[in-house]
Amino acid sequence: MTDSITRQDVTARRLARHRLDRPAPPGKLPGVVGAMCGAHAQVMSAAELSVGLRTLGTTRTDVRDALWEERTLVKAFGPRGTVHLLPSTELPLWTGALAAVPTPSSSMPKHARMDAAQTEAVVAAVADAVRGVEPPTIDELSEAVIARLGDWAADLVVPGFTGMWPRWRQALHTAGHRGAMCFGPNRGRKVTYTSPDRWLPGFAPAPAEEALAEVVRHYLHTYGPATSQQFAQWLNAPRRWAAELFTSLGDELRPVDVEGSPAWQLAADAGMEQPFVEHELRLLPYFDAYVVGSHPREQVFPGPAGERALSSGQAGTVQVMTIGGTAAGVWHQKRSGRKVELRVEAFTELTRRRLDELDAQVERIGEILEAKPVLSLGAVDTGKHL
Repeated sequence: MTDSITRQDVTARRLARHRLDRPAPPGKLPGVVGAMCGAHAQVMSAAELSVGLRTLGTTRTDVRDALWEERTLVKAFGPRGTVHLLPSTELPLWTGALAAVPTPSSSMPKHARMDAAQTEAVVAAVADAVRGVEPPTIDELSEAVIARLGDWAADLVVPGFTGMWPRWRQALHTAGHRGAMCFGPNRGRKVTYTSPDRWLPGFAPAPAEEALAEVVRHYLHTYGPATSQQFAQWLNAPRRWAAELFTSLGDELRPVDVEGSPAWQLAADAGMEQPFVEHELRLLPYFDAYVVGSHPREQVFPGPAGERALSSGQAGTVQVMTIGGTAAGVWHQKRSGRKVELRVEAFTELTRRRLDELDAQVERIGEILEAKPVLSLGAVDTGKHL
């Protein structure tokens, strides 16, 4: 039997599970980050905003303390090979699953590629190099890996942001997904890398089959109902493989009709609908998990939002204003000392109520970033974050 659900119900469910309808109580950061399936942290201030907007009273200092002092959060390579904050207790789950996701054929020129044995050697060398007392920077890690593996690892054949990188760097994400390393505290402006054992003593990746099934459950609970193709896009995985993975869960998944569109939901979630209310306006940062994982895109980004806030279907490259879970504007921030200037461009007329909600959201962002916020309304013409 196929269940039926409205798009309004889907939105209400997602907003509730993302804690974008009602923020969680203070001190619930790991649970909130876990419910998001991780917070994208390529831009660290964006991750701090994503987490802060979902928890009462949280500031960027609280997020940093959870990460670097309490170590209840860990910074690691997550879904799609992008940097995420994850609950430390879930690191075995994510490494067990992500290491088992099929990787596409290398786009590197044939002379630059590494074979399977070389990749295994790099992963082992990275794991060994980050076990020291002082977490190495990328340059120090590179020196250590090359010293262990020899000249072939040093060949400058990998295109990077600032020139060519050594050959071994093409396996850095692989090392992260296999649990060989995670991120350590920054040393000044430089990123460092360390062993996951420092966050979770006795750490070991979970068995692949169990971990993959659990990631499907996580995803569908957070973003469902959804299709296996949408899951594949979210995970950057082959579509056929994702469809087979969904099938492997058997009766745990149930078909659902979302206003004429077929999708899947967890059987345990069937009938557990969230009452729809007039959700408040939200200012979501770069790569916020809600916009990155929510589909169909044309429903989440209708009309001008699709043109202004998507990059070839990719969400998150522009900061968006949402109303009731739907993109209704874009915004930009610029920090200067203790002040942060926020400029918002709405795609719809803002009523007095919405303007009050916008003011409240701006104040909350100021609290999270520990800065004095200044709001202006008008065109946002800044470039996308790619």
